[in-house]
Amino acid sequence: MVSRPDTNKARLKRHARVRGKISGTAECPRLDVFRSNSNIYAQLIDDVNGVTLASASSLEKDFGTAKGNKEEARKVGQLIAARAKDKGIEVCVFDRGGYIYHGRVKELAEGAREGGLKF
Repeated sequence: MVSRPDTNKARLKRHARVRGKISGTAECPRLDVFRSNSNIYAQLIDDVNGVTLASASSLEKDFGTAKGNKEEARKVGQLIAARAKDKGIEVCVFDRGGYIYHGRVKELAEGAREGGLKF
């Protein structure tokens, strides 16, 4: 029997390594990304107080029926940037969550930059 490596376990290990180096504050929160097979989620997190300042996901009502594609990820990035602007946040730290900066994660980051977030 062939044993497959646990890719989520490896991702969590990478995520923990990155989280040891970056942290979010109220002035410069952490933009955290979680990617599932069919959806993508983004949160602006203040790690000092342990609160989520803003969030967006592809599960919200204004998204279409297409799931798990790059266009949807870019929309989520633009949406989180708009919600950050409403709260007065312009600068953040990007946390890719242990995922490779490619595909949907990259599109979300570019969408957030288009929306006005700086990182």
